[in-house]
Amino acid sequence: MRPLTLWRHEVRRAGWTAVLGPPIAAAAGIAAALANPVPGDRNTARILLGALEMAIPLAAAVACASLVGRDPAVELQLTAPTRYRVTLLRRAGAALAWAAVVAAVMAAALIGTGWWERWPANHGVLAGQLTWVAPTAGLGGLGFAAAAMFRSPGAAGALVTTLWAVQQFFGAGAQQNRIGRLLYLFATTRGAQPADWMANRLVLLAAGAALIGVALVVLGRTERLLHGEDA
Repeated sequence: MRPLTLWRHEVRRAGWTAVLGPPIAAAAGIAAALANPVPGDRNTARILLGALEMAIPLAAAVACASLVGRDPAVELQLTAPTRYRVTLLRRAGAALAWAAVVAAVMAAALIGTGWWERWPANHGVLAGQLTWVAPTAGLGGLGFAAAAMFRSPGAAGALVTTLWAVQQFFGAGAQQNRIGRLLYLFATTRGAQPADWMANRLVLLAAGAALIGVALVVLGRTERLLHGEDA
């Protein structure tokens, strides 16, 4: 199979959640900014950057959480020359890459129109891209790992959305200690100690990579995929 054909196939297998989720999240953020009842460029800019930091990463993570347990004939997948976990990793990569494209386009539009600079905690044009890269990696890795462990898109998606909601509604409590600040998803738009911002972004990136590694280990245990039994 040619590479382009292969990736088109993996995008289709990732499902409409992966394809439509990020652009819908971006559009919802823009609509919320336009309907912002609180006047002022700063508040509008915060909502727009919030779509990058909150909405698009959540859409990508839900897509990653839906990847395991959707194939009707896993037994046939396991007999293919390519390992099933590699196939699932490609699909997760496609979902995250598409979310990154949508986020990068939105970020470029905000930079070009000047809205990026109107949020004081934007952290610049280059390093500021970690605003969306870090939470997308961290939350996406969690979704993929949860899917591998639970083998249920519903359960994995529920875990991702619950964590996202907890950090949304109890963000102040999450930042009361060092660990909470380092794992906080919304450090750019919901506030964080300036000295912790870069460390927070790097920790989220590392956590995402580690969780994807955990997912690959779990997916390598074929008895879990076939029988749902713990080895």
